[in-house]
Amino acid sequence: MENKKILIITYYWPPAGGPGVQRWLKFVKYLPDFGIQPIVYVPENPTYPIVDENLIKEVSDKAIVLKQKIFEPYQLASFFSKNKTKKISSGIIPNQKKQSFMDKLFLLIRGNLFIPDARFLWVKPSVSYLEKYIVDNNINTIITSGPPHSLHLIGLELKQKLDLKWFADFRDPWTTIGYHKSLRLSNYATEKHKMLERKVLNTADTIIVTSKTTKTEFEAITRKPIAVITNGYDVENVETQPLDTKFSMAHIGSFLSERNPMILWESLVELINEVPDFKSHLEIKLIGAVSQEVLETISQFGLDSYLNNLGYVSHGEAIAHQRKSQVLLLIEIDSQDTKSIIPGKLFEYMVSNRPIVAIGPKNSDFAEIITTTNTGVFFNYSEKVKLKSVILDFYNQFLQGKLQANGVGLQQYSRKNLTKELAALIK
Repeated sequence: MENKKILIITYYWPPAGGPGVQRWLKFVKYLPDFGIQPIVYVPENPTYPIVDENLIKEVSDKAIVLKQKIFEPYQLASFFSKNKTKKISSGIIPNQKKQSFMDKLFLLIRGNLFIPDARFLWVKPSVSYLEKYIVDNNINTIITSGPPHSLHLIGLELKQKLDLKWFADFRDPWTTIGYHKSLRLSNYATEKHKMLERKVLNTADTIIVTSKTTKTEFEAITRKPIAVITNGYDVENVETQPLDTKFSMAHIGSFLSERNPMILWESLVELINEVPDFKSHLEIKLIGAVSQEVLETISQFGLDSYLNNLGYVSHGEAIAHQRKSQVLLLIEIDSQDTKSIIPGKLFEYMVSNRPIVAIGPKNSDFAEIITTTNTGVFFNYSEKVKLKSVILDFYNQFLQGKLQANGVGLQQYSRKNLTKELAALIK
């Protein structure tokens, strides 16, 4: 029996690095195991803020990959300020109090002219190309993945033109995503975002989300079925390495200015002053894009000498650091809007056998996952005393050579298991 063909429309695809690429790279890897032929449509010349050439080797040889050129305003804007456009496109938005005139101008343009985002000019040429391809190749199921949410508009137009089953996959929310408040949206732009969101949610056959909170938010907008399929972890072929000899606390991924955890820096300073030898063992390891505000705060707290800022590394190197660091830091913005965010790296953290120190807003979806899997401890931003106590406890276990995590029930989050759920949904 011939495999069922599905067309997946996504922006992030190797050589894109960062978390946005992992979800569909891994689904595509395992879909053929469940009788599904993935056909992936991606831009030919995208502006990726992070590039990881090593991920090209991970693309399934069973996938058909279609590419079409895209024009992005970021390509034009980078002539004026390559650094600013790269940061904004990767989600690193300067603190409002520290924004220069150029920062404000870029954000104003990004928020009010590029709706829903800077990839909106790819919608019409994509619809023209894909409409013919879908008919010629007898495809009856499409999936769009956002952000960028422009890609859902491709799905919307194709659904209106053809007899298709359309799944709209939201890796992050749309109008409630944290950075929307930083985009200086006019009332018109705000309403247009909400209108497009409603249209997508009420036209797609099924919505897929990564968290229970996003499902609840969307249920207030649509009666269409909504499935929760989280991100997950994959089996990674990474050489086993000895644990760091320092008491390393590693944050892997983008460290945005809004995520700047004062309670963590305060706790570390107090432990340095109160606990003999703590300062001789401590290492703060940052891997990935780090905002200038975070670096300045670390400096203001006098923690520079403990900082090891490694910058962006390949996905394979990031996995290796996860497994050899003593403690893994997971930090989310302290806002109601981020309760639904379950960082993709959480699942890789969970299988690293290293304890997680997680800081985020009360009632976060990822707090429940960490607690039920016994992979670490979650703190809200008012729990400094508890945080300091747990770090000290982990430090004492480190001194005794006994520091590790003992996760339970992790198999449900394996990429293959999650792909099985997806396959059952779309077949």
